[in-house]
This record gives sequence, structure tokens and C-alpha cells, in this order.
Amino acid sequence: MQPISQPDPVRLEIFKNLYQFIAEQMGIVLQNTAASVNIKERLDFSCAIFDESGLLVANAPHIPVHLGSMSESVRSLINDKGNNIKQGNVYLSNNPYNGGTHLPDVTAITPVFLASGENNLCPMPIFYVASRGHQADIGGITPGSMPPHSTTVEEEGILFDNFLLVEAGNFRETAVREILANHPYPARNPDQNIADFQAQIAANERGVQELRKMVKQYGLETVQAYMKFVQNNAEEAVRRAISVLKDGEFIYEMDSGAKIQVKVTINQAHRSAIIDFTGTSAQLNSNFNAPKAVTQAAVLYVFRTLVDDSIPLNAGCLKPLEIIVPEGCMLNPTYPAAVVAGNVETSQTIVDALYGALSAIAASQGTMNNFTFGNQRYQYYETICGGSGAGANFHGTDAVHTHMTNSRLTDPEVLETRYPVLVESFSLRPDSGGKGKYSGGNGVIRRIKFLEPMTANILSNHRRVSPFGLNSGEAGKIGRNWIQRHDGTQQELDSTATVEMEAGDIFVIETPGGGGFGLREE
Repeated sequence: MQPISQPDPVRLEIFKNLYQFIAEQMGIVLQNTAASVNIKERLDFSCAIFDESGLLVANAPHIPVHLGSMSESVRSLINDKGNNIKQGNVYLSNNPYNGGTHLPDVTAITPVFLASGENNLCPMPIFYVASRGHQADIGGITPGSMPPHSTTVEEEGILFDNFLLVEAGNFRETAVREILANHPYPARNPDQNIADFQAQIAANERGVQELRKMVKQYGLETVQAYMKFVQNNAEEAVRRAISVLKDGEFIYEMDSGAKIQVKVTINQAHRSAIIDFTGTSAQLNSNFNAPKAVTQAAVLYVFRTLVDDSIPLNAGCLKPLEIIVPEGCMLNPTYPAAVVAGNVETSQTIVDALYGALSAIAASQGTMNNFTFGNQRYQYYETICGGSGAGANFHGTDAVHTHMTNSRLTDPEVLETRYPVLVESFSLRPDSGGKGKYSGGNGVIRRIKFLEPMTANILSNHRRVSPFGLNSGEAGKIGRNWIQRHDGTQQELDSTATVEMEAGDIFVIETPGGGGFGLREE
């Protein structure tokens, strides 16, 4: 049989949707079988499939910061284990220095071999499937594993580095529990961790089954050929988007004073781009360092959003891009730098800096407003929506999760049933979006009342520096974190804070608005 050298347009569309459908099926299984509110209700997870080299082929529309970085985790497994990767094994990883994002985001990776009975002349995996879920707690110095003031990665929780989770079909529960318990800051709810890991294993198994069905129906050569064609199609779509861009640069200052500097240079002849972060602040003593995989994910996301075509986010999108990130800067830190905020906060800043350099979109709220609370019994985490930035022909949107996050808020009924808190109010924050010809979206005000003592943490940005406007558009309004104590007093909080809450205290989070675009018409 002649190798397939050119894709059939109809088959290309069919396979593109089949690959995405498999990832979506994995996500449904994960949501239905998970135990934690974080995965089951907030949908803070992502699923994707990869080719035999560990390169991303397709994903479900889950969390961008997960999807653009997961390939690095899969490839690190291939480089680490090589010929020792066996059928029936599942591996667990959250190492920020090996393709991970931050420690709560734990990835389960399953190699896919040909089904028994098929002619398997090659004992190596033919594909990989992976699911990444944000654990409600993975240890660390604060409940919820999102400590505002960690200075080393060890303080943020337990690190898994290509750990053998399932061996020859057998779940290694004893070994997992030992790791979760034997740490200076152990996991607070290992039963929930175990349940969510098992849900990820089940999600991956659905992906394995569906890929094997494809191979049985179409043949391995065709399935693998169209994986390459789908990646090539994405590459061409990004090259077309690049062809209309212009050079640009931008310096973005965060609340801490740290700066992200980016220069985008367009090569029109090759329809390619160089994204150079030289000049960015050096590695920080705080936890706002973003692992290199997160930086790559943010760049991948931005250039994918510039494409009008319906293409899956995959490795092909990266081929026209050269990303320069100096080692030892805050976007490419070295071990044991703390990184928990780099994934959720700095990733947002990278996106807005790139849009600023391309003069495309004003700043979004630029933060995920990470709110955690808990004790030894309860651990909870949520991200909170805000305003998106305006563009050249559109207004920003009120009260949305923007850019690198795509999760939900827990339904109040579920939150108040599972935890000793009340959602006292949740409302739009009027006039918080920047004005302009096109105005930025408004943020929100969220008030959570505590019914018993707990530790609460806020990890946020844009409490000092406003989200920028573009082309004379006004900046969005900065956010605010504060506590209304049960005795009537108020306590103002910084961008990052850890506080002890008493029964009757209310934690108030006012999220930023997006920036405006263009001169306002009076």
C-alpha cells in the first residue's frame, strides 16, 4: 500500500473532529467519576491526545494553560522512561520543571498500544492520552495548596515526577498514599486525591478505547497520517494569521513591580514569528515565577486565538513560532523556585503583554483571583471571573473567565452543602471596565461568609496596577480584596494574603475590569 502523502479535505475534517471528540469523551468520564468539587463542579481539568512522539494532536476545549503545556509532560515521560513504557501502565506527573504548571495540576498519562490480537510488530506506544486535573489539595503550607507567600516549590505541596501510578493494570494505592503522607507538608485529604486519580485513569482508558476503535476502523497508517495532517493544517492556519501581523513590543508591570518584556518580530517571507522575552525580570523570590511550559502555553493560546478557522489547539500551531525565554528569568525559572502563582497569574500577564505588543486587545482583568480556604477537614479552591478587554471592533464582556482559565464557579447550593460557608452575594461591579470607543467588561463583587473558623487565602493581581487600555482607551478599574469582620470592622488586604477567618466574617473580592479600546466618543 502506498503511504498517504496528501490529505483528503473531507477526511481531514472528519478526523479533526474525531480526535477532538475523543478528548471530549475523556472529559465527560472524568467529570462524572471525580470526587472533588474542583473537578466535578468547577471543571478544572483538561484532556488531550498526543502522537507517538508526545506532540499534541487535539484537545477538548478545556483549560488553555493546561492544554498548551501538557505535551511537555508527555515528552518528558518518553525521554525519562523510553523503552520501559509498558502496556497497562499509567504515569503521574506534576513537576513544574518537567512540563508541569503548578503542583495542584496533576497529569495522568497513559500510553496507547495496539489492541491484543492486532499485528503489533512495534512494542512501543502508538499514541498517548493524558488528563490533567487541579487537585483541591496536594499538601503545602496552606489548605488548598495555593499558598500566597511560598518561596520554594516544596512549600506548595507534593511533587510527582513520572511516578508509576498503575503497573500492568494494578493501581498502586499503597505507594501513592505513602507519597501523599510522607512529606514535610502532607496532603490533607488523600482519600479525595486517590478518588480523583482513579477518575483520571478512567478518563484515559476511555481515550485508549476510542483510539483503538479508530485504528480498527481506518487502519493505523491512516490514523497516524491524519494526526500529522491535522497538525500541518493547524500550522498553515497560524502562518496565515501571522502574515497580517506587524512587529511590536510591550512591557507589562505586575503589582509586585516585576516586569514582563516581550518583542514580537514577524518574518513575512516565511510567515513566522519570533517571540522574545529578553529583558523580563529575573527569577523572583515570590511564587509568581511561570514554568517555561506555562510560558509556551500562553504563547500558543494567543496565536491560536488569532486564527479564524476551526482548528484544534495542537503542536502544529507552534511550528511557525520561535520562543526565546532566557533561563533564570521569571518565565523560565530554575528549581526550586516557587511557581504556584506563575501558572494562574503570570500566564494571564503573558497573554495580555502579547496582545499589547500586537496592538490586538486591551488588557483583560489579568488575574484568576485565586481564592482558597480550608482546614484539616475542608479544602476549597475557586477562580473568580472579571472583565475582558475591548478590541478594535468589540466591547469587552462582563463577568467572564478570560484567557488561560476556562473553569466554572461552584453552584451556590453545592458550595454551601459541602462547606461551612454562605455566598452572601455575587454581583456585577458597575463601571469597573475601562471606557473607550469600545469599553472593557465589568468585574464582579463576590462576598463569602464563613460559618466556622478557617484559613483563607487570596492570590491575585491588578490590585495596584490597572489593566491597560489600548489606542487611547481607558484602563480598567483595579480589584480589591478586603474582609468585613463580624464586629463591623474592615480589614484591607494586598494582592496576596493569608488570613484567619472567624464565624461571621465575610471575605469580599472585587475583581478588576477590562481595558477599553480607542478614544471615547463624547
